[in-house]
Amino acid sequence: MSIDYNKIKQRLTKLQNKGGGGDSTFWRPKDGETVIRIVPTVDGDPFKDFWFHYSIGNEAPFLSPKKNFGEDDPIDAFVRKLFNEGTEDSVKMAKALLPRQRFFTPVLVRGEEHLGVRIWGFGKMAYEKLLNLVLNPEYGDITDPEEGTDLVISYGKPAGATFPQTSITPRRQSSPLCADGPEKCRELMDNIPDVNTLFERKSVEQVEQILDKFLAGDDSAEDRSSEVTKYNKETENTSDVETAFKELLNA
Repeated sequence: MSIDYNKIKQRLTKLQNKGGGGDSTFWRPKDGETVIRIVPTVDGDPFKDFWFHYSIGNEAPFLSPKKNFGEDDPIDAFVRKLFNEGTEDSVKMAKALLPRQRFFTPVLVRGEEHLGVRIWGFGKMAYEKLLNLVLNPEYGDITDPEEGTDLVISYGKPAGATFPQTSITPRRQSSPLCADGPEKCRELMDNIPDVNTLFERKSVEQVEQILDKFLAGDDSAEDRSSEVTKYNKETENTSDVETAFKELLNA
């Protein structure tokens, strides 16, 4: 049987569109240049940020209960304990388990308007570049539906670089968000994905189970659960290391 190239193309498109949520709700830059437009939101702030736990065994990144919601977080308590121990290995492990911040904004990708508004997730460096553009009086409101500014996103790994880099360049002239008129714009903005609902919120019990499994390694999680419970209770320590760690997390 010959290859069905249409199905292969569909798989490639799905892979290229895959982001934090694993579907086409998210957009991620491809190598080269892409033109996008940040879409205005009802609350006037198109940027949202969340903290995620990474590198916890084979678990996909998940929301930090402590950093996002102010809830008890077994991983947060365990990391504090590791920092307090102060050994080279414990500090190294603690840093690996720290939550990482990720930023998100709704965008319309030029040439792919038929896919609607999608969510772009990016790191701190891109976030700072975008904030500087938003605050630059020469451009005004870059999200304005009638007189906003498209952005050219250049993405790729320069020769000799370890990681890909993102550059953001505003177009010289303003332009309308939608070439098809205000009704199409309203339809697009009425269907902006709610980023607050796109990531699973795990309970404290679920997070503790993830940590138990991670700590167990080749051992059983049951053998480690009492140790995790002990770490969770040791939150009153006011050592210099603990104070510095609270400042680091803005706790």
